Amino acid sequence: MATKQRGSAWSIKLVFNLYKVFGYKFIYYLMYPVSLFYALISTNVKTALKDYYAHLGMEMSFFMYFEHSRTFAITMVDRFITKADPSAYKFVYDDPDRPLKIFSNATILVLSHFGGWAASSNSSRSTNVMNIVMQEAMKDGIKGIEEELGYKSTQKVIDLNKGAIAVSISIANALSANEVVAIMGDRASNPNATIEVEFLGEPALFNKNPFQIAYKMKTPLVAYFVMLTGIQEYKVEFIEIDVDYEKKVSIAIEEAVLVYTKKYEEVIKRYPSQWLNLYDFWQEKK
Repeated sequence: MATKQRGSAWSIKLVFNLYKVFGYKFIYYLMYPVSLFYALISTNVKTALKDYYAHLGMEMSFFMYFEHSRTFAITMVDRFITKADPSAYKFVYDDPDRPLKIFSNATILVLSHFGGWAASSNSSRSTNVMNIVMQEAMKDGIKGIEEELGYKSTQKVIDLNKGAIAVSISIANALSANEVVAIMGDRASNPNATIEVEFLGEPALFNKNPFQIAYKMKTPLVAYFVMLTGIQEYKVEFIEIDVDYEKKVSIAIEEAVLVYTKKYEEVIKRYPSQWLNLYDFWQEKK
């Protein structure tokens, strides 16, 4: 599933320059009028979110829509500022030492379009290289801004646009080098890589690739959720998913996916405004 990239290079650069002059709180409160404007003009997103809240058994009010838009705006801002000034952020863990141990070796990390996932490379607490598998469709201007920040990241991108064979080789090389490979679990770029499971009461399509790779390469599998809880503060929850290598691949993958989606549902119900799949999620199956 490919979705339109939101945000423009000039607006992001403007926000970042304002941050450098006035500080983070100015930007945080600036997102109120920005989000209100966005909520008023983005009718297609409003329709998709109305359906999302219906799956939660909730009727979406305009305030809920505005708050959802504000959460999106803040996490978008944090995507860039965490790269420039990661020490200004607080990431809260129930077990802060466990990620250090997990990510010191080859690991498949399952991410989701939820909350502060884009800041996840700064919340892993690991110095190991993290390879994020994604479509490198980012506008050149936005990529340039990230490069201008001068933040020396251990994050790399495995570009899905290079084709399945090239991507598979890159993933295999990264895991062989004992690095972390992060893959989105709630969106598959290839229709053949989907698996259908019930999610929030209706069948939906998820990406089976991270679970399949973990099974084939017998690599530890971890699902990460990064929730916005305050000004420059995120709560991180993760689960280690045991893949049963003794079972048939299709059964083992489905069981692992269900563990992931069950946790995802639990997190969504606690933080409903942090769902960032801003399109007709269930319509993909239809």
